[in-house]
Amino acid sequence: MTSSDGSDNSTQVLASLRAHRAVRDRAEIAILNDVLDWCVLHQTDDEGEAAFGDHGIPLAGDGAPWVSEFAVMELGTALGVSTDSAKRYVGAALEVRYRLPRVWERVAAGDLPFWKARFIAERTMCLPAAGAAFVDQRVAFVAHKIGYAETQRQIDAAQLRFDPEAAEKQRRLDSERRKFDIHKDAVSAAGTVEVNGILDLPDALDLDHALSTRAAELRELGCEESLDVRRAMAVGDLARGQGTLDYDKTRPLVLHLHDDSNVGRCDNTRSPVLAETIREWCSNPHPTIIVKPVKDLADHIHVAAYEVPDRLAEQDALVDHHCVFPWCTRPARSCDIDHAVPYGEGGPTCSCNTAPLCRGHHRLKTHGGWTYEVLDRGTYLWHTPHGHLFRRDPTGTEPLDPPGRRRP
Repeated sequence: MTSSDGSDNSTQVLASLRAHRAVRDRAEIAILNDVLDWCVLHQTDDEGEAAFGDHGIPLAGDGAPWVSEFAVMELGTALGVSTDSAKRYVGAALEVRYRLPRVWERVAAGDLPFWKARFIAERTMCLPAAGAAFVDQRVAFVAHKIGYAETQRQIDAAQLRFDPEAAEKQRRLDSERRKFDIHKDAVSAAGTVEVNGILDLPDALDLDHALSTRAAELRELGCEESLDVRRAMAVGDLARGQGTLDYDKTRPLVLHLHDDSNVGRCDNTRSPVLAETIREWCSNPHPTIIVKPVKDLADHIHVAAYEVPDRLAEQDALVDHHCVFPWCTRPARSCDIDHAVPYGEGGPTCSCNTAPLCRGHHRLKTHGGWTYEVLDRGTYLWHTPHGHLFRRDPTGTEPLDPPGRRRP
């Protein structure tokens, strides 16, 4: 973007955008405090009878105060939202204030937008107090930069650890929900039908691998359809035996399980999994399942060559999990391994100079003027062409002030 005199206004536009975001965030905190003040004024222990006038209603988890239902209805009108929306907003506010004190401290200080805190709160309400405290301790200090998926993993882990009965009940319910539906009664004019289902993770990974393999074969045979269409065609080929699932070539399901824990973690998806589920998967002779101890990621790997060996690539993927570009969520195992200091400029091929970058961000770093420094293993400082700084580590991304500026 250029002004009438030909100068570049890009830096000013970005600065204006950040300033307006700051105004919006301060207004959100002011609204939130008003809502909490209103709840304190209308807090009640009176359960009453719903059919006879006002009564207190629980809107957050155990330990949060009850609030007058009529008061919440009136608050909704002031907020300009429906009563149901007001109840959800108030419930999240109470959950953060009374059951997630570390998260609340960051929201009140303006370090964490409430919409991120609300995502956490809406998912911890069903947890016992110890579970909510676990999530609060694990995510509060990084809540501003981790994504939804990692937040949900911590919440799932809390349920598995602190409410095992509910977790086991949910595991059995989920197991009973497995299905695979082909909607033959809803055929489109083009002759297509919808297919959906719920599978065990090992079966789903093997099916995904089989479809991707067959889709690649179809392309080599001259099919010019898109990848999605070729994967759809592969389903029919597999059903007719034209493509087969080679169990020697499927991607194994890698799991980490401590001896003293009832919760494991799936390396493929980084999701927490009950030990009982892992035992059931291992009883199936078809999937390839590998149970591993936790690796020591402090080892330093160095090779005197440009090519990155598999053991270094695996270490990078276990350290970083994703592409290390700000806010990118592409899995590290599907990324290129980049030399932070280019190999041609003397950068070594080793643990302290390599990191995963997805193909697009690898091109941006190589040709787009972006650079990064390795501050520590798994921690990177990115420099943008317009002078902004971003700190990226395995917990997420944090924007930093440009050089010469101080935080207010």
